[in-house]
Amino acid sequence: MKILLVEDEQKIADFICAGLGAKSVNVSHCIDGNQGYEFACKHTYDAIILDIMLPGRDGLDILRSFRRAGVNTPVILLTARNELGDRVQGLEMGADDYLAKPFYVEELNARIHALVRRHEGTPQHVLEVGSLRLDCINRRIDCQGKTAELTSREFSLLEHLMRSPNQVLTRGQLLEHVWGYDFDPCTNVVDVSIKRIRSKIASLAGASKMVGAIESVRGTGYRMNTR
Repeated sequence: MKILLVEDEQKIADFICAGLGAKSVNVSHCIDGNQGYEFACKHTYDAIILDIMLPGRDGLDILRSFRRAGVNTPVILLTARNELGDRVQGLEMGADDYLAKPFYVEELNARIHALVRRHEGTPQHVLEVGSLRLDCINRRIDCQGKTAELTSREFSLLEHLMRSPNQVLTRGQLLEHVWGYDFDPCTNVVDVSIKRIRSKIASLAGASKMVGAIESVRGTGYRMNTR
């Protein structure tokens, strides 16, 4: 697999290149937006990892130019944890996924492979697991034509699980990603939120079989099963 990374922070770039390289992913690295745009237009990649905060042209401007130029390669945005507006704007502009810093390279690798597998040449704003669909822009879950609203935290938690299918995510990882700061490790806030999400899924007509899609991994955390 051949990936283009556009990232100006050398430590983060080295971390990604080393981590993905160890998994036999060929990474081309550009340090600024202009170079990244040039590479994306001249070469063929399976996916592009694009940081939003770049010197000169920012990532959203580059993404807009990609899509206007007909570059349909899947794009994963790298964002700061609190850049919600940028993430939503990026999805609306044609980004296929995003990952908030800091992150685990194993998760990035899993997302790249999942994205490349499902890519059909159009942006993916709806995540699917079985009959469950998550609208990443309108923040709703849908199952067999029925919808339910999610709170901001419930949405972030379910989205995080669905974007890392079949991967066990620890409670610590979920706390860090969704709540954004360290909680008491003994807190049950993740478990309570999972219970609420399961209840909302079960309330959808014919969705009772989906409750088990979020699997509890004893002593560790949770996993979103695709089976």
